[in-house]
Amino acid sequence: MNTAANDFLSSASNALEVEAKALHAAATRLGVEFSQASQVILQAEGKVVVTGLGKSGHVGRKISATLASTGTPSIFLHPAEALHGDLGVIQRKDVLFAIAFGGETDEVLTVARHAKRIGVSVIAITGKLESSLAKLSDFCIDGSVDREVCPHNLAPTTSTTVAMALGDAFAVALMNARGFSQTDFARLHPSGALGRRLMTVSDLMKPKGVDLPAVSRDTEFHAILEAITRNNYGIVPVVGGSGEILGAISDGDIRRTLLAQGSKALQLTAEAFMTKNPRKIAATALAIEAFKRMEESQITSLFVVGDGSPDNLAGLVRMHDLLAAKIV
Repeated sequence: MNTAANDFLSSASNALEVEAKALHAAATRLGVEFSQASQVILQAEGKVVVTGLGKSGHVGRKISATLASTGTPSIFLHPAEALHGDLGVIQRKDVLFAIAFGGETDEVLTVARHAKRIGVSVIAITGKLESSLAKLSDFCIDGSVDREVCPHNLAPTTSTTVAMALGDAFAVALMNARGFSQTDFARLHPSGALGRRLMTVSDLMKPKGVDLPAVSRDTEFHAILEAITRNNYGIVPVVGGSGEILGAISDGDIRRTLLAQGSKALQLTAEAFMTKNPRKIAATALAIEAFKRMEESQITSLFVVGDGSPDNLAGLVRMHDLLAAKIV
């Protein structure tokens, strides 16, 4: 490896180490103000409005996006645009999240003062705890760093890393406080590869009814055949009077009974054909979990339950549907 390459690696490694130390220092400084600020956001009836200018603005956009995608309603407000008519975005039930490392950015201060005038709580992330923004805010989160990793100590680098991480800390703390689940996350991320992997079984199942006919334990042979062939699913559920799943009849169950009983099978009812306690999965489960269960059991479908009861039939999910949705 040549000298230039070694220099690149040395600079990069040093940058990461410096920023890692800054993050550790920020973690040790978290205290009661962080908890109080988190509680204010959690109890807010409105949204979190995030503002910042320059690099702090880019950080603010990311923080706002992370909050919104993890259960905390949030938008980003550009402070310059705010001063030209967009201050109306901030409503009395909102919380303002202001970011400025030096704490003296005029536009951000003006937005914060407006928020204070209308009774909105202001949370600040700043590296200067004696700054105007720090004094103006209701809760000031310490985003200070010893120095920027920039060799000239000028370009916002370490400070922006710390500010963004503090935003992530808020998002995670609020997720835990809200009990934000994988299902909730999936609901907010319906598109793309991530969204597909977070789809729930209910998103892909064939619902009971027209799409998925069911039979009772005393259904006769001809009606069973009609139900099992209606949509070519190759399986039909057997349900009780309250909608609970009692068993399942597959194409294979019919063939095996015919081989064993001969023509007598034509006089039998569903109870004689069905396999009891078929494999089931909850409608709220992730679709990827359904895929794993089918793969492990070497089957091609699962009955879905959860329609008012953990045993009640809600639908059917098939391997074909999971593959078509590209969840794997």
